Amino acid sequence: MADLPHSNVYKDPLTPVVMLERTLRVFPRQVAVIHGELSWTYAQLGEEVGRLAGALRRAGVVAGDRVAILSPNTPWHLVAHFAAPLIQAPLVSINTRLAPPEIAYILEHSGAKILLVDPELAAPLDGVLAELGSLQRVVEIADAEVPVREGRESYAAFVDDAPVVEIANPLLDEDALLSINYTSGTTGVPKGVMYTHRGGFLNAMGEIVSLGLSQRTVFLWTLPMFHCNGWCMPWAVTAAAGTHVCLRAIDPPTVFRLIEAHGVTNFNAAPTVLLMLASHPVAEGVRFDPPIHVCTGGAPPSPTLLERMERLGARITHLYGLTETYGPHVLCEMQPEWDDLDAAGRARVMSRQGVPYPHAIYLRVVDERMNDVPADAKTMGEVVTRGNNTMCGYYRDPEATEKAFAGGWFHTGDVGVMHPDGYIELRDRSKDIIISGGENISTIEVENALYQHPDVQEVAVVSMPDAKWGEVPKAFVTLKPGTSPTAQEVIDWLRERLAHFKCPKEVEFGELPKTATGKIQKFRLREREWQGRDTRIGGAELGEE
Repeated sequence: MADLPHSNVYKDPLTPVVMLERTLRVFPRQVAVIHGELSWTYAQLGEEVGRLAGALRRAGVVAGDRVAILSPNTPWHLVAHFAAPLIQAPLVSINTRLAPPEIAYILEHSGAKILLVDPELAAPLDGVLAELGSLQRVVEIADAEVPVREGRESYAAFVDDAPVVEIANPLLDEDALLSINYTSGTTGVPKGVMYTHRGGFLNAMGEIVSLGLSQRTVFLWTLPMFHCNGWCMPWAVTAAAGTHVCLRAIDPPTVFRLIEAHGVTNFNAAPTVLLMLASHPVAEGVRFDPPIHVCTGGAPPSPTLLERMERLGARITHLYGLTETYGPHVLCEMQPEWDDLDAAGRARVMSRQGVPYPHAIYLRVVDERMNDVPADAKTMGEVVTRGNNTMCGYYRDPEATEKAFAGGWFHTGDVGVMHPDGYIELRDRSKDIIISGGENISTIEVENALYQHPDVQEVAVVSMPDAKWGEVPKAFVTLKPGTSPTAQEVIDWLRERLAHFKCPKEVEFGELPKTATGKIQKFRLREREWQGRDTRIGGAELGEE
């Protein structure tokens, strides 16, 4: 460090790369990665990172070139999270459940020079990759029993005899582009959310502080690494010298087996994944001891789900954020007096989104004129953020960036309230609020009530057109196995608990559409209900996607 030209005595550019650099120096023999029979120490992880960085340079990748990866949660996906930043090549980690044309769009829009891809995910792309102008090489990464296809360039060959790049801070500018994360693109095309080295470093530090990560942390990768760079956890767990337990796919028996086999202390997951785990027969009689720290976000978890996870021995932290905020921006900090509440009472307060992270304290709920709404837990407004964990903009889309940053704040599009204690609570996406006869109905409130029904497994509430009221709620419900209530029975049950105007006028049973990260795609349900109908009936307007 003494002779680095970019260093000052009092300041060094921030980058997640230094998190691996420190851990390599302090804990080289600590177990870094477990994946099936594979086990790496941090010294071995550093060697793998340096070798991939050297191979990328040998392939012609220079600072600013984009490197894409399409992979499950494997050790090589983790390696890419350090190797690309090490040579200042922004990483583009792609959603593994996208269709080939969507993947092709991301590769073309980002201008990725090289694609690292799991063989299982490579075959469907054969028809679209040849048409991409910027993509120069496709490298397949063999994993356990998933071999590289015949005639394809293998990762092993790509890195063979490559010079190993030293793990050291490469930066002159901490605001340089670290990664591009593409949003789900529910309408039109996905937008590329730009992260900086500084933002990635600070968010990882925020995770360490807020979640208490340490050398004793054993982190199970139930959250996709492609999702907001795994909420910055590849860098945070590494900085803490914790152990990464990789997982190709969510399978409840495998999850419970790995938890027991490796002494897992932490994992992150969307509420739908938690529901999958808590509802599986393998969970019967399970009680984690010691408790496992579980972070959940992506959609507001119901108090009922939080209570069920607590019975399993999970210590839940509720997080909230977006791709544009590097994943979590807000967490529901536990207050000492909440320990005295019963499980149901504690679940109710824990279902709130909470307060900002220590490194990004700016959070407001505002009206249409950007004035703060009263902190009365009733008045709704839009949640806006700014600060160290807000994106620096949308890649190659200045108009969308300007719109998102109107008034000097990032507009989340989420509707919430501010509690007197400074905790925010979401009421809905702005597009999901139902305005029925002039009354605002929070679909989250209705969903949380329905989750208390003994036969309800999952639920989504959206608007449907109504000639008299403009729009009214409709519930889509997945029932627990072996149950068969009628739609009217569910409606009558709910009418005993909520104002009648808030209750669904219809209930439809079946599976719910979801994203790769487990979020229920309410927009698909809403689009189906409004297909062929005027979206302005009786003065109600359906929000745009």
